Amino acid sequence: MSSLNKYRKLINNSAIFALGNLGSKLILIFLVPLYTYYLTASEYGRVDIVTTTISMLLPIISLSIYEAVLRYVMDNEYDNESVFTNSLVVTFIGILFGVLIYPFLRYLNILTELLPYMYIILFLQAIQMLLTQFIRAIGKIMIYSINGIMMTVITAVLNIYFLVQLKMGIPGYFISIIVANIISILYLLIRTNIAKYIDLTKINKQLVVKMLTYSIPLIPNAFIWWTMNASNRYFILFYIGASANGLFAVANKIPTLLSLLNTVFFQAWQLSAIEEYGDTEKSKFYSNTFNYLSMTLFIGTSIILVFLKFIVSMLVSNEFYTVWEYVPFLLAGIIFSSFSGFLGTNYIAAKETKGVFKTSVLGGGVNIILNIILIPILGINGAGLSTLISFLIIWLIRVYDTRKYIKVDINKKSLIINCLLISFQTSILYITLIPIYEFIVEFILMIFVLIVNKNLLKITGQLLFSKMKVKLNKR
Repeated sequence: MSSLNKYRKLINNSAIFALGNLGSKLILIFLVPLYTYYLTASEYGRVDIVTTTISMLLPIISLSIYEAVLRYVMDNEYDNESVFTNSLVVTFIGILFGVLIYPFLRYLNILTELLPYMYIILFLQAIQMLLTQFIRAIGKIMIYSINGIMMTVITAVLNIYFLVQLKMGIPGYFISIIVANIISILYLLIRTNIAKYIDLTKINKQLVVKMLTYSIPLIPNAFIWWTMNASNRYFILFYIGASANGLFAVANKIPTLLSLLNTVFFQAWQLSAIEEYGDTEKSKFYSNTFNYLSMTLFIGTSIILVFLKFIVSMLVSNEFYTVWEYVPFLLAGIIFSSFSGFLGTNYIAAKETKGVFKTSVLGGGVNIILNIILIPILGINGAGLSTLISFLIIWLIRVYDTRKYIKVDINKKSLIINCLLISFQTSILYITLIPIYEFIVEFILMIFVLIVNKNLLKITGQLLFSKMKVKLNKR
């Protein structure tokens, strides 16, 4: 594949994934006012704890087998029926194990009345993740994207109905998620006729062992990633209380605007990284892609910081307005989380998932220690700062550790200047200035960020022009 075609394919795939993610994520952001008006900070904190716990348990209950599905289907080592059938068996064994320990959790009185909701959502998401990863691997990314939009729209409509119309509170929130997951699974089963890939005669112990050898190291990695992204909620709950956790949960919704760019990119990048791993010019392709990603994230962060206070005032009730104070550190954390995730893909492409585990263990340990130290001192901002530092450490380690697979050349000068400009923008927000003066300074700093990252704007323009030229020639 030619050099230009590699980037064009990556952009095309990103555009398709954006179709499914932009709509869904934006809808979720617009739902924040609904949650802040119809759920108290304490209630929203409890909801967030349950959803966070689900994200922690999902890779454990499924043995992260859905991660192996994407890699093994694309590797062409085994046929699709074998990969899907064996991964489905592993998933259902995990669900059965979860059912068996339910009485024990009830006995321990964990999450009390919310436990049934958590269990149902966990099992449905295990199946849904397997199906979505499989259809993504076999190239049905448009169906994947449509499913994402459909699922979010259903969740939003049901949330409005259950919370506003029926005033069901927390149960209404969870029921809407359950119904959306069920409809999503049915849609994927019917739309892709996925049942044709189930062939019980192809249950293969050796394949299961290979897939689990690949996916099991990703379980502690997922747990550690969860630790750095979500465990701070438990520390906030312990040190400050449920209301503070509710504020932190709402603050996390604003960086969704940035993580959306990251999510869209990584869904496409995983496919390209695996496809191009055997190419002789893979180092150049990976390096250029990383530098373009970093430029995109810095530009996105800069724009959000310019309009941060306005965005918060529009999205949340007065009770939650102070959450803007916690957003800058969370945005910076997403930048370095994205950098770490990018280099983590190098391990995935090389089928060396133990490297993902090793580097994440250190970052997770640092995160827990920093949460214990910083949250009592800095409050909610201590959680954001600990996550930022942890991801920074993981990224720095992976920069050197992954060079034995792929050498990624980083534009250090651009990186340092971008970090300084974003730091200046963050500092301005905490200084008491007349709003119009604050906006002008922030806007000027954003212009500097755009100038520093002009190469991204240039290459994007070239690719778009090239695509338009091809379409015109076809006419």
